[in-house]
Amino acid sequence: MSVNKVILVGNAGDDAKVRYLENNVAVANFSVATTERAYTLSNGTQVPERTEWHNVVVWRGLAEIAEKYVKKGTQVYIEGKIQSRTWTDKDGNKRYSYDILADNMQLLGRKSDTSTSASAGGDADEVPAPKKAASKPAKADNSAPFAPAGQSDDLPF
Repeated sequence: MSVNKVILVGNAGDDAKVRYLENNVAVANFSVATTERAYTLSNGTQVPERTEWHNVVVWRGLAEIAEKYVKKGTQVYIEGKIQSRTWTDKDGNKRYSYDILADNMQLLGRKSDTSTSASAGGDADEVPAPKKAASKPAKADNSAPFAPAGQSDDLPF
């Protein structure tokens, strides 16, 4: 048995760049930075902060969401797998690259963070959930009030 699973929480390093392939299939690319904080070992050695950059690729509906809402600095949750690529550069050197193929992406941060990064007229509440998004609790049925009609409850909100 083997597992190829990646979970990242970090900030987008640039705006998502989207292109459309045959049959109007969208693919978006953007980078995500994850940072480990600096710390001091018990012997007094200081370990500096370390930032790692990840290339993220999203397809179809997630790519269209990324195009609208993933802007430089946006905090994102990415879930997917690692895929390596090999190519030869113009000087004949063999090069390697690693991409995160995301199958789940969620925008994080405060509402004001995401709404300011949304396109004009958009609101963070309008971001459609990805098809493979983590399950959310069911919304409560608000059709039946807590207090009978004409009476108010004593709740402060």
